[in-house]
Formats: sequence, structure tokens, C-alpha cells
Amino acid sequence: MPEFVIGETDFLLDGRPFRILSGALHYFRVHPDLWADRIDKARRMGLNTIETYVPWNAHAPSPDTFDLTGGLDLDRFLRLVADAGMYAIVRPGPYICAEWDNGGLPAWLFRDPSVGVRRYEPKYLAAVREYLTRVYEVVVPHQVDRGGPVLLVQVENEYGAFGDDKRYLKALADHTRASGITVPLTTVDQPTPEMLDAGSLEGLHRTASFGSGTGERLAILRAHQPTGPLMCSEFWNGWFDHWGAHHHTTPAAAAAAELDALLAAGASVNLYMFHGGTNFGLTSGANDKGVYQPLVTSYDYDAPLDEAGDPTPKYHAFRDVIARYHKVPDSVPPPARPAPTPAGVLRDPVRLLDAPDRWGTWEFHEELPAFDDLTPMPRLALLRTSVTGDRPGVLTFGEVRDRATVFFDGDPVGTLHRDHHDRAIALPRARGELLVLVEDQGRVDYGPRIGEAKGIVGGVTLHGEPLTGWDVLPIDLAAVPSLRAPGGAVVAGPVAGPVLLRAGFDVDAPADLFLDTGDWGKGIAWLNGFALGRYWRRGPQRTLYVPRPVVRAGANELVVLELDTLLDPAARFVPRPLLGHTEA
Repeated sequence: MPEFVIGETDFLLDGRPFRILSGALHYFRVHPDLWADRIDKARRMGLNTIETYVPWNAHAPSPDTFDLTGGLDLDRFLRLVADAGMYAIVRPGPYICAEWDNGGLPAWLFRDPSVGVRRYEPKYLAAVREYLTRVYEVVVPHQVDRGGPVLLVQVENEYGAFGDDKRYLKALADHTRASGITVPLTTVDQPTPEMLDAGSLEGLHRTASFGSGTGERLAILRAHQPTGPLMCSEFWNGWFDHWGAHHHTTPAAAAAAELDALLAAGASVNLYMFHGGTNFGLTSGANDKGVYQPLVTSYDYDAPLDEAGDPTPKYHAFRDVIARYHKVPDSVPPPARPAPTPAGVLRDPVRLLDAPDRWGTWEFHEELPAFDDLTPMPRLALLRTSVTGDRPGVLTFGEVRDRATVFFDGDPVGTLHRDHHDRAIALPRARGELLVLVEDQGRVDYGPRIGEAKGIVGGVTLHGEPLTGWDVLPIDLAAVPSLRAPGGAVVAGPVAGPVLLRAGFDVDAPADLFLDTGDWGKGIAWLNGFALGRYWRRGPQRTLYVPRPVVRAGANELVVLELDTLLDPAARFVPRPLLGHTEA
């Protein structure tokens, strides 16, 4: 079987120098029927390796489940990498960041406040070991020394930016080896002396993450890694987007020049990202460095392969650079073609406040619980209580995480946003029924707020006195698309949420589509039962990507849960993605 080791200056595959030319491709952000296509396009750009994270919270949505089916079939993904004649790098975390909800850590893990986060703490480590054992059961047979594609396995992820608990890192490395991982183990950190010192151990091969200043950063890495191959295992060739901010792009020529500098220095590289894909469903994370910033649904990342899997100018620029150092395949993928543009009309409204009992089961709580106190933890919940005061007053929340829309006797009062640090709202009357619709917009994926609770944290007061006696309706979003209006109805003009709407449309054959949400407010969309993700008029993202395998020849059904105000009930598809480019 092949042997892959770390030599004095190079990676060695069967004793010969081997440069890793890798691209990040997250299986969990790409429809599984498209994995082979994306892997082949990486090969045709000149790459020889595919890198992926493993998202613990996606595989283990509850403590007693571990899902390896469908879009989470890591075994199938690694087999497809091998079938393409490529190698693989696996980064199982347990923390992955990746702009992914909670950085990949399961929210249920932190229900017990004594559980540690990314440190040597027995309860946390017990759960981590159980998770890694399940992952390595898949990965071990795919190692290169067993005839598979896996060359490297990473321990933790940019740990030097978070902590310096060496006992914790050693526990992860020891368990990785005890589980049967025999290929070299790596760590990755931003190339500063402090992070490189804190984020690794002797015996683990240090790599760096950066997107510019190649010469300086490689020199710092070499100072902390005196022997062995240099590797930028996250070469940032693009960036991610937040709702309400601008769409990030990196000039192809500038990114290609940095890649050229890396390869000229003899370094190995992993492009982050080669193909970003999509945060389907409710999987996008958030940042909070004083202001909460949720991530958009698209993870296009301005990558060489765009969100729909089509080559960009950056793809061709990178391929030209790689060709200066290594042989590349003769063929390239065809350019993108305009997508079909079917249309329909949203109709059949199901209004949440008209009959909330249809949306779930009420639970009574004397004290208002956070989402993390509920089982299962909801992403959306309706809260209800009665106000019986003698004068109007101000409703004050401990902390809104992340959006709360207030209704009084069914009338909208206003919306509180976490990113605005909203905490209070005036009630118009002294007595009535108070309803609050609370939305989790994505858990923080980086920094000290990882693992924090969602919902209303710290309760609610009126006139300075706690409001008690709450009915809580957790909304099972997976079941929402099946709700139907009795008899149905046509809607005209703007539609106020929260409301569920649906539209039908036909296409001649399955194809990638781009759903235009520019005239809608804020919500979630499904196509043929597949959760496309969140939309929001804030932008910069305006279209939701619909992968070809989700679309049927003939009749298709779109379902939209509008939480704000939908200005136009038309369901339109456009020929190309609109992610915030100037042409949008």
C-alpha cells in the first residue's frame, strides 16, 4: 500500500516528493448528486486533493443519533474522491468554524452549563471522543496506507485563535491515533507567533491560514516549523457575506498572483474555498464581535467554482498558475449557461396567528424558557401570555437572540433585532394578549460566544416586574411545508407575515434555478420539500440557488414562510445568481 509521510523538506508519497494541490469542498454544502461533478471540476483545474470539514452538529442533531446518510454520507464522498483519482484531507474538528452554525458544535452539548467549550473538561471530552470515534470509523479504511485517498487528518481548527490548552490538544491527538488514524496529523493557525505557539503540539505538523503576504507568512510559519513541508492549508481566495453588508469579491489576478507566490516557494496549498456551495436550510452561522452578524445562505465565497458549480475567471486564472508548476488536464468545464426562468403566483395563505395550534403543540412554562431549555430546540417559536395591568407600559427583554416580533391582541407592535441591540418596546394598552415570535438566525461560529443559548435569554419584564405564565409553541420547520389552507385563496398585493404561501410552476427538464426573492421580506423557502434556506430583503444576497437534482421535469412546488412583509406574491426565477454584484 502507498506510504505518505512528512519528510525533511517535502511530503513524501512512496518515497517521492509530493506537493498537495488541494481545494476545499464541503460535502454538506453540496447536493450529494452533484459531488462527483464538483470533484471532477477540481481535478480539471489541476488539483490533486479534496479537503473537507466534518460538521458534528449536522451528523448528530441529537445526542442519540449519528446520521451518515444522503448528503451526510462521508463514506460515499471519500469513495467518489478516490474514483476521480484524487486524494483527500479530512478536518473533523470537533470545532470547524466554517461560518457554519455554532462552528459545528452541537447546541445540545451545552445544555449543561458545566460542559466545557474547546478545553480539557471531562464531559466535553467524553462527547468529543464519542463523536470522533464515529467519524474515524468512516475515515480509517479510506487512509492512503490502506489503499484509500486520505493523506492527512487535522486536529482541532485554528485553536491558537481561541485557547492554548495543550492537554486538550493532546487528548484529541491521542484519541485520533487510538482510533486507527495512521496518516500524518496537522494543525492550522493564522501565522502569528502567538497563534502558532498556542494552537499546536510537537508531533503535529503545523500549517497556516492566510490569503495575502505569502512570503512574510511562510517565513513566520518556517520559524515555528523548522523542518518539513510548508503548507497553507487555508488559502483564502475569497470571503463570506453577512446579511445587511456588501458582497465580498477578490480580484482573480490578485488571488492568482498570491497562489503563484505560494507555489514558487515550493509550498503545498489548500484553496479555501475551491467550491463554497450553499448553507441549505438553517445551517449558516454568525459572527459577533460586538455586533451580531448572521451569515447569508449562499456560501459562494467568490470561489473558483461558483455556488452553482460553474467555473469563474478565478478558476481559469488558478488553472493557468498551476500549469506553470504541474501538468493539468487538457479539458476545462464549459461556461455557465442561463438558467430557466419559470414563474408562478404565491397563493393559499396559512397565517400563523389565525390558528397557531396547527403549527405545533403549546407547552406551559411559568418562567419563560430559552430555546435551549426546550426539547427539541426550535429555530422559531411563538410565545404567549396575558397582560393584566392598570396602565400601558414598556416591555423589556433580557436579551433578544436574535429577532423578536411583538403582537398585542393580534396587532403588530414592532420587531426587535439583536444586531441593533434592541431590548424594549412600548405596549399600546394596559391589558391584552401578548404574542412574541422569536427567531434564531444562526449561532455564533467564532470566538467566545460559541455555545451560547438562543431565544429570549433573561426573561421579560413589564413595569420592571417579571412576566410569568407563558405558553410556548415551538415550530417544527421541517413540518411547515405540509401545512395547507383549507380551500386555498389567491392573494393580491403585499402580504403581511407570519404566513405560509405556495406556488406551482413547470419546467421541461431538471436544471439549476435561481429564485429571485428581491420583492419579499424575510423568511425561508422550500422547493419540492427541500429546504433552500433563508432569504432577507436586507441583502446582499437576492437569489436562492436551487440545485438541479431538486427540480422535477413537469410540475414543481415552491413553499415560502414569510415572517415580515412580502411586497409581491410573484414567484420568479432569473437566469443568473444575484449575490450583490453591481449588475444586480
